[in-house]
Formats: sequence, C-alpha cells, structure tokens
Amino acid sequence: MVTVFNCVVNGKEVEIGIDPRESLLDVLHDRLGLVSVKRGCEVGECGACTVLVDGRAIDSCLYLAIWANGKEILTVEGINENDGSLNAIQRAFVERGAVQCGYCTPGIIMTCMEALGSGRTYTRDEIRKLISGHLCRCTGYENIVLAVEQAMHELNDDGIIVPEINPVVDPVETKGCNN
Repeated sequence: MVTVFNCVVNGKEVEIGIDPRESLLDVLHDRLGLVSVKRGCEVGECGACTVLVDGRAIDSCLYLAIWANGKEILTVEGINENDGSLNAIQRAFVERGAVQCGYCTPGIIMTCMEALGSGRTYTRDEIRKLISGHLCRCTGYENIVLAVEQAMHELNDDGIIVPEINPVVDPVETKGCNN
C-alpha cells in the first residue's frame, strides 16, 4: 500500500509515495538522500537521526513519515545562511573543534537549533542536559558544550565572553618531552 506524502523539507515542497510503515529517517535518508540524517541505534537512544519537525527536535527513527505529512521538516542540509555560509551553530562547532568523526554532529546541531531558536540563555549544566540524548564517542562533550555556549551568546547577542579556544599543544614542545 502506497500513501502520498506531502511536506516541506528544507524549504522545498516534497510529494512522494511512501509505505505508511516507513520511518521519517528512512524517507529522509534513503529516499530523499539527506545524508546528515544518520542511522544509529534506530531505537531513539543515540540522537544521530535528530531533525526538526515544525520546529521541534525529534528522533526520526521513531517517527513515522506519515506523521510528518503536511509539516515542515528541517535537516542540517537546510540550515545554512541565505548566502550559503555556515550558520552560528555550525561555525561554533568548527571553531571549537566540536566535530571529530562527525557522525553525531548533525543530530546535536539540530537539537541546538530548536533550543537556541528560543533565544533563551542556558547554563553549562543545562547545555549538558540538552545534549544528553546524543551519544558522541569522539569529543568528550566539552568542546560541544563550549560550541553551543558560543553560538548561544552570538545568537542572543548578549555580549558575554566565552572562554578562549584552547590552543593545540605540540607534545614535542611540552616540558619534559625534549629529554
């Protein structure tokens, strides 16, 4: 059985036939080629498949595509600035080194898009809680927290200074390594 699926994805109207049992993840990644929507655990535990549906972050692996019929869906492919440049959240992730393998990054960025879109200022503990539904095996989360904090202050334009980016230390020049 095929059902017609109509929605707006990253600002573009989409109409395709889908199986009503298909997850939104399957439709976005496999059918529409939006590769930022990652297939991770497929049980809503890792956050790799997070997208915005009508402005709310959801795990697309648990969300039937048919539930998104008539709604607006936003993925990382659709969040660049109008001139094609990175938005504040993406820039902060790059500047803070919050991206390593990059697998979890699109999902975390989409969760941050929802949260930071509110204009609310979050504490570091609140940011940690905000991203707690995302598994990252590479970064240790600290640079992610700093990136979210940097983007939050930039977007809120509240003038708060975020700690300087940690310089990369050359282990050869570190005391005790030149013996």
